[in-house]
Amino acid sequence: MTERDGGPRNARVVDDYVDQVLQVVEAIPPGRVMSYGDIAEYLASGGPRQVGRVLATYGGGVAWWRVIHADGTPAPGHDLAALKHYRAEGTPLRSADIPVRVDMRAARWPGPDAADRAVP
Repeated sequence: MTERDGGPRNARVVDDYVDQVLQVVEAIPPGRVMSYGDIAEYLASGGPRQVGRVLATYGGGVAWWRVIHADGTPAPGHDLAALKHYRAEGTPLRSADIPVRVDMRAARWPGPDAADRAVP
């Protein structure tokens, strides 16, 4: 396999993206959240689906419940598990009933060093 046919170079790019996504997730403070799209925008790479794929495949060891849909809902099928974490961390909620919904205005986190990255 060569770099031209998606071999080792492509694998490095994927590994780098996975590492970047997981680093952002690990940096989200307890009680705060980012949407899948927020992470993609912060990284200026990929999109919400790519971030979701990284978390579905590699996210078991990070605080996956802190990454949610833009409407404030956790990943499908994870409402109850996420709710336990939200309550323990004091995450602001709009609804603790199914579907669980985080208050995005109160809980959204701009990302690591967001103030340093802001355009004047």
